Amino acid sequence: QVQLVESGGGLVQAGGSLRLSCAASGTIFSINAMGWYRQGPGKQRELVAVSASGGSTNYADSVKGRFTISRDNVKNTVYLQMNSLRPEDTAVYYCNARLRRTLIGTMNDYWGQGTQVTVSS
Repeated sequence: QVQLVESGGGLVQAGGSLRLSCAASGTIFSINAMGWYRQGPGKQRELVAVSASGGSTNYADSVKGRFTISRDNVKNTVYLQMNSLRPEDTAVYYCNARLRRTLIGTMNDYWGQGTQVTVSS
């Protein structure tokens, strides 16, 4: 099995910062990408940021310049540093990992349980 455990969510005032962490554990052969998605009230889940195995990163336009994604490949952990938070960043944030559990296994997506981020105005 594979588990993704997130931490770091909470309540913060607008303009503040939070750092999310997500650690993947279990039977993992290789991780292709790790990233963060979010789902706000009444909205669909959307990509926030992703970090690929080659080091490339991609961000939603709404968070560029404010959020930074980073990975520790030894610890199978991905981080999301969120600065200059806005009320519209309020959402449940989900960690995602696209990984292969064995050498010959297929690449599959795994999700964390989600962590609430609330930004007050």
